[in-house]
Amino acid sequence: MTSAAPPRPVRRSPDPPPRPAPDRRSVLGLALGAGGSLLLSACGGVATTGAGGGGETLRWGWDLPSTWDPVFSSKGWDVHLLSLVYSGLTQLDAKGGARPALASSWRYSHDGRRLTFALRRGLGFADGTPVNAEAVKKSLERGKNHPKSLIASQLTSIDTVRAPDPHTVVLELTEADYQLPALLAGKTGMVVSPTAFGKDEARLATRPVGHGPFRLVSYTQNSMASLRRDPGYWNAEHIAVERFEAYPKPDETTALAALQSGRLNVAQIPFSQVEAAREAGFTVQLIPSMVVRVLDVNTAMKPFDDPAVLEALKYAVDRQALLDSEQFGHGEVDHQPFPPGYTGFDPALGAVYRHDPERARALLREAGYHDGVEVTITTAQPQGAPEQLQAQLNRAGFRARIEVIPEARASQVVYVQHSRALYLDQFAGRESPVQAMQVLFGAEGLMNPSRRTTPELDAAVAAVRRTPLESPRYPQVLRAATAVAVRTMPNVFLYTVPRALARTSSVSAIPSLPVVQRFEGVAAG
Repeated sequence: MTSAAPPRPVRRSPDPPPRPAPDRRSVLGLALGAGGSLLLSACGGVATTGAGGGGETLRWGWDLPSTWDPVFSSKGWDVHLLSLVYSGLTQLDAKGGARPALASSWRYSHDGRRLTFALRRGLGFADGTPVNAEAVKKSLERGKNHPKSLIASQLTSIDTVRAPDPHTVVLELTEADYQLPALLAGKTGMVVSPTAFGKDEARLATRPVGHGPFRLVSYTQNSMASLRRDPGYWNAEHIAVERFEAYPKPDETTALAALQSGRLNVAQIPFSQVEAAREAGFTVQLIPSMVVRVLDVNTAMKPFDDPAVLEALKYAVDRQALLDSEQFGHGEVDHQPFPPGYTGFDPALGAVYRHDPERARALLREAGYHDGVEVTITTAQPQGAPEQLQAQLNRAGFRARIEVIPEARASQVVYVQHSRALYLDQFAGRESPVQAMQVLFGAEGLMNPSRRTTPELDAAVAAVRRTPLESPRYPQVLRAATAVAVRTMPNVFLYTVPRALARTSSVSAIPSLPVVQRFEGVAAG
């Protein structure tokens, strides 16, 4: 959607409904696993009907946000609910490309250091404040300059924001950065009413004020959020659901029961229940996502300060076995931060660090670890993948133990205190591939436990940022950066994690969007 020059044509009409999902088998391996019927029995053997009521209300079982203020949101999954009440200047399509949202068009200057957005006209925030250039300017400046902002590091290429007239926003950049239209499609670009944060900023944590497809009507923390369709939303004609209710994601034992009782009519379900849900009459959509399971390694801590130990770790892991047992084969083995089919995915990395326990043993022996080396797998997951990973490492010459820490403390312990050497986690992806690489590999990257990076990777990422998205060279430049990251950074990527959404017959198909789950065209009859 970007161009260096000349300016792009202005689009003023609403976007069409989302196109049908791409062939999932081209992106996901959909091998079905066993065990679903047993888990159905565990749910109480309830009736095998997909009917769950619904009316015009979509009731979604998903994680409620850590905060409704996008500037302070610390959880990757927050973006899904925040997108119900906020819009950015752009949004992403099913292929991850930026397309218009609050901005109807944009253009870059010839040197890539000035980005000009044209805003849609006649829009308003939920509190009645006009969505104009001055509001966008203040919102972006808050995200960039607030001392407690968690998105400021993503906005460093923006030098100043100007509002030369009510419908034009100009970003003066410190360097050419062609990633911004994609970056601003997520939490980083969500526009907040300046009236709201100027009056009572703290209130935004529970009472968001944005311009989105819905407005928040009531919210009980950790319990339920009730929203109503906003007829003034820029794309309101494609929002069919009148009421939207969000509840905490049900656990494995209650997901199907919640659908069958009608308490929910859409729910994220565990992979172990995919077959059971289908047998019960529900439609299950496995939506390809940017989420990748990963081992995050702190190379500032022993024993991974020894490159031989780190390399042995990468060969010791049997990713396919983990995928089969943990996700019942749903997803794909992945050695890189992007999923197959994504522009940044480098097919040449498919065989890198293939499971080879003998090679892992040899590397450890050559490094002097003849009796193995002790490692601790830190995890918030008490069973399953950590135990299997422990067995794999032990077979390859490690002496692994498991440390379980509360999920609520994990980010603080691993990524703020940097006090764990090996953590089993998952990366939720980002709207911009450069943003993803900054988070994972940057010297200030939130999910880079050692905060170490390499000049080679810095240069590769900078080259991506300088390359227009429309350039024929862009895929090549981005894949080159991916290859550098995989070969020089310690992360051990494992497999992709699709979004498993089960729905009742009262709800129509959910758009297959890889980053933010939106609901254009969805009906709850």
